[in-house]
Amino acid sequence: MKNQLTARGIAIGAAGAIIITTSSMFVALKLSSLPWPIIFVALVSMFGLKAIGNTNLREINVTHTIMSAGAMVAGGLAFTLPGIFILNPQAQVSMWKLLLLTFGGVCLGLIFTALIRKYFIETKKLPYPMGEAAAETLKIGDRGGKKAITLFVSMGVAAAFTFVRDWMQKIPAVLLNGRMALYGSACGIWISPMLISVGYLLGPVFIGVWFLGALIGDFGVLFGGTELGFWDQAQALTIKSSLGIGMMVGTGIGIIVKGILPKAKEIFGGMFKKDSAGDAIVPMRWAPVLMILLAFLFTVVLDMGVLASVVTILGVWVATAMSAQCVGQSGINPMEIFGIIVLLAAKAVSSIEGTEAFFVAAIVAVACGLVGDVMNDFKAGSILGTNPKAQWIGECIGGMIGAAVSVGVLMVIVKAYGPEVFGSQEFPAAQAGAVAAMVGGISHVPAFAAGLVIAVILSFLNFPVMTLGLGVYLPFYMSATALIGGVIRLIVTKGLPKIEKEGTGLVVASGLLGGEAIMGVIIALIIAVQAIT
Repeated sequence: MKNQLTARGIAIGAAGAIIITTSSMFVALKLSSLPWPIIFVALVSMFGLKAIGNTNLREINVTHTIMSAGAMVAGGLAFTLPGIFILNPQAQVSMWKLLLLTFGGVCLGLIFTALIRKYFIETKKLPYPMGEAAAETLKIGDRGGKKAITLFVSMGVAAAFTFVRDWMQKIPAVLLNGRMALYGSACGIWISPMLISVGYLLGPVFIGVWFLGALIGDFGVLFGGTELGFWDQAQALTIKSSLGIGMMVGTGIGIIVKGILPKAKEIFGGMFKKDSAGDAIVPMRWAPVLMILLAFLFTVVLDMGVLASVVTILGVWVATAMSAQCVGQSGINPMEIFGIIVLLAAKAVSSIEGTEAFFVAAIVAVACGLVGDVMNDFKAGSILGTNPKAQWIGECIGGMIGAAVSVGVLMVIVKAYGPEVFGSQEFPAAQAGAVAAMVGGISHVPAFAAGLVIAVILSFLNFPVMTLGLGVYLPFYMSATALIGGVIRLIVTKGLPKIEKEGTGLVVASGLLGGEAIMGVIIALIIAVQAIT
């Protein structure tokens, strides 16, 4: 870990984590979206450490791991917990309970990233497009030359485009099909260089499956089923969402049963062997004790009950595996959906209701947010040759900072605007509204069950069913935009093999992805500062 986890890197990463977490909390609540911070923090870390001098890419990698870890912790909290106030603006939630559930989610995320990193990064070798783009950005930026010029030009073009689209609002973000909107479909194109780049980086196979899911969900269920008279529009919407969620749950079960349980000794052995880490990054004998302690605190302090607390701990195990798989295959981390999934499981075996039900979703979403973000960092680290233990320690630092800052920002918003602000035009908090809607249970149980069974079967056939379920669940315009990138990759591979061989396409895609992500973070910072002042 020498020259990788350094005092100056920790200082820079910690300061950046405070800023990025603050902005992420505001933008998640205000815009109901959250850009990946990895490219932005990678470049900030590189410029900061190079200004000091005598640095290396591995130190930069560890520093940006610290800096980015808190962003998705904030996302996990923002995408779930405000649902309490959307349902009941008079609800009272103490700061100490918020801190406990957020730190609890971070601790569970830390445990499972340490345990599953090797399986997803080294064994399955998932693409993790955001992590690959970050590593490519750092390598090219460090070397300079023509590729560096190509990278930063494409990055500048995407950043300028995003500024005009999102800040100046001169370009529509989404072009929708009005006829399909009559069926509840968000059919159209998202004008997003970042998502096109994700499609390019993932390639035509993953993207083709993703788009197939979109066709099933929108043209099959919403349009076809309604036109044929199988169900009305309201039923179609519940079938589509339940089918997609069921597929993602089934994928998680398939991952656990097919991939992780057969390797349980290697993956989890470090939790039970003295001075042995197994496949884990560090020795993990402390992990079972911490999980038992968290279950006790969730039961007693958060009033979640024994069964719901145990289901939450076990649910995080499944959900973090789902998050790692989903981010690795698509670059998307629907952390609130994973929170909803475990919430529904907890409701099925216990009498948990109201505020405590949201606690379950928030704990899971925070853990999944942290895992999804840091697995990208681990992917970049595996490409750059970084010591994963140094990165994991950095994740601990950044995650804990993120937990404290995100709770502080949420409490400030509640005090300044009042709890009724959530769900309003000021802070729409759309994802938290979706969680609030699902507190009542699965909207269409047969579709959910069908999706679950299909996903388990396809998982055993090595079909990338997570991306299929994601396509069913997500708005059509996201899938269509990603498809553009996949088609471009296919054209370049078949028709312009020289560009593919030289890696120019990868460089341009990384630049476009990074440019939109960086400008998204900058806009988020501006919004946060304006809100504070």
